[in-house]
Amino acid sequence: MKREHRRLVMTPGPTEVEEPVRRALAQPMTNPDVDGDFVRFYEGLAAKLGRLMGTAHPVLILTGEGMLGLEAAVASLVEPGEPVLVVSNGIFGRGFGDLVARYGGRPVMVEVPFDRPPAPEELEAALAAHPQIRVATLVHCETPTGFLNPVEELLPVLRAHDVITIVDGVSSLGADPVATDAWGVDLLLGASQKALSAPTGLAFLSVSDRAWEKMERRRQPIPGFYTNLLEWKRTWLDPADRSFPYTPAAALLAALDAACDAVLAEGLEQVLARHRRLAQAVRTALRGAGFRLFAPDAHAASGVTAFWVPEGVDERGFRQRLWEEQGVLMGGSVGKMAGRLWRVGHMGAGAREERLFRFMVALEAQCRAEGIGLQGSPAALFVEALQEEVGE
Repeated sequence: MKREHRRLVMTPGPTEVEEPVRRALAQPMTNPDVDGDFVRFYEGLAAKLGRLMGTAHPVLILTGEGMLGLEAAVASLVEPGEPVLVVSNGIFGRGFGDLVARYGGRPVMVEVPFDRPPAPEELEAALAAHPQIRVATLVHCETPTGFLNPVEELLPVLRAHDVITIVDGVSSLGADPVATDAWGVDLLLGASQKALSAPTGLAFLSVSDRAWEKMERRRQPIPGFYTNLLEWKRTWLDPADRSFPYTPAAALLAALDAACDAVLAEGLEQVLARHRRLAQAVRTALRGAGFRLFAPDAHAASGVTAFWVPEGVDERGFRQRLWEEQGVLMGGSVGKMAGRLWRVGHMGAGAREERLFRFMVALEAQCRAEGIGLQGSPAALFVEALQEEVGE
């Protein structure tokens, strides 16, 4: 491989892990099951995550990639034969329907095109047709398309019908505003490897009182152990017990703690503003260079931008050469959008001017090397967009 430049990972998760977070991985480790200091550390980390999530409800940190949180939420809340409202305008929205079916539930799909948000009246119609629904799933940011859904506009409809809500905030948390309690989210799901820029391997979620009550009122026990959230309530959340249902991954938790500290030290509002500003500059630069963006501006995520692959270009081959020859890793898409979209992640460690400038330089160089016509210089347009914002 020709990767002569320092590597630069600009995918929308997993993201680059900064040096302070890497150092945290090397700290001396203890036995989490018997060390009282670790219990206090875990409590502190959960409290930090609660601040980032905007919740006063208990936050659980599970050992597993972000999908574990999605599966645990469905496994714990959905009973066999139960209808579940699945709100979808993307691949992860559809994926919730698959999870519901795997656990014996009946997905009631509210499915709209990938390039527009679901509307409150569409949820109203589905609930009128299926009044027995008591659980709904939503995705805040559809990472494969960079589409940010207005879940705060949809949640009041569900709340009015006494529906418990599971919201996938995995790729929005830390990049776009999330207000779990103010919006009325019952289970908010997050993960370590996206905008928080910690290593892959931890999922976390907040659980409302209403959600706990539904789990405890189930007619049939929750299947399995690892995805059973009640195991946490019986152990970790029991003041008389305060143990863990399984041994926590201490090193990964230490890294996540360092990542949370970095966000809180800068200030969450400042972090979100930085993501928003850089996302706008990225979109301006790519559009000015002649690329077509997928998500409309009103629904563009602050952590990832998806743009159409130019006609006739080998999507996967171009990304491989960009990595080997320019040292920059860019994302493709998945599902029905695979081979059609490129994605640049500007979340967490990727939401830095110098890294995004390097990305634009590399993208431009590879496009010119392969004869892909550009209407302008992505790098120059990116700098110009940032300067214009400063001058306003």
